[in-house]
Amino acid sequence: MTTMPFPARDYLPVLRELTGGFAALLRTADPAARVPDCGTWTLADLGTHLGNVHRWAASVVTAGEVQPQNFEDGPGDAGWYAESAQLLLDALEKATPEDRCWHFGGTEKTTAFWYRRQVHETVVHLADAHLATGREFTVDPAVAADGVDEVLGALLPRVTRWHPVPQLPGPVSLHATDTGDVWTVHPGEPPALGPAADGATVEAPARDLLLRLWKRTGPAPRSTGDAAAALLEAPLTP
Repeated sequence: MTTMPFPARDYLPVLRELTGGFAALLRTADPAARVPDCGTWTLADLGTHLGNVHRWAASVVTAGEVQPQNFEDGPGDAGWYAESAQLLLDALEKATPEDRCWHFGGTEKTTAFWYRRQVHETVVHLADAHLATGREFTVDPAVAADGVDEVLGALLPRVTRWHPVPQLPGPVSLHATDTGDVWTVHPGEPPALGPAADGATVEAPARDLLLRLWKRTGPAPRSTGDAAAALLEAPLTP
C-alpha cells in the first residue's frame, strides 16, 4: 500500500526527473507532431502549455496568492521549457511546504499542494508527449497511485469549479492492481472518498487508472456496475 500524499519535499526529485524527461523529449522529437489527447495541439504547443503552467505555479508559490494565468506564450522548445521547469524547482526548493498558499484544490491551503500538483501535471503531459511521438510511457507505480489519490481526494471535491457534479448511482471502488491501493468513491454533491463498500469496481494498474481519470488514451480498466461507467465517463479534472 502506498502512503499518500508523499512528504512534500519527496516530490522534488520526482519532479526533477519528470521535467528532465520532458525536456529531453522536446529536444529529440518533431515539434509539429500532433498530440492526440490534446485536441489540435502540437508537441510544441504542449511544451508551451506545460512550461507556462510551471511558471505560473512558481509565481503562486513565491507570492502565496493567486496569480494571473497565461498558458499560451513562449516557444515551447526544449531550452525554454527547461528554463521554466528550473524556475519552478527553484521556487519549490526555497518554499516552506507548511506555509499558507492559495491553490484550487479541495485540501488545506498550503504550499505543499503545489509540489504534488506539479508532479502529476508533468506525469500526464509526459504521457501525452510519449503518445504523440509513439514512445512507450512508464511511470513509477507509487507515483501513479499518488496521482489517482490526488484526482479523487484533492480535485474531485472541487469538481464543480470545472464540470457538473458526476451523478453516481452507488459507490465505486477503484483498485490499483500493481500497488494494492483501493479508493472507494461514494455518491454525493460532489462525490467523495469514503469507507470500503460493496458496489461497482474498477481495476487496472495505477498508471492506467490515472490516465483514464484524466481522460487519456490507454488500456481500458476492468469495470463492473453502472456506477463505474458513470465515474469513468464523467470529467473529474480541470
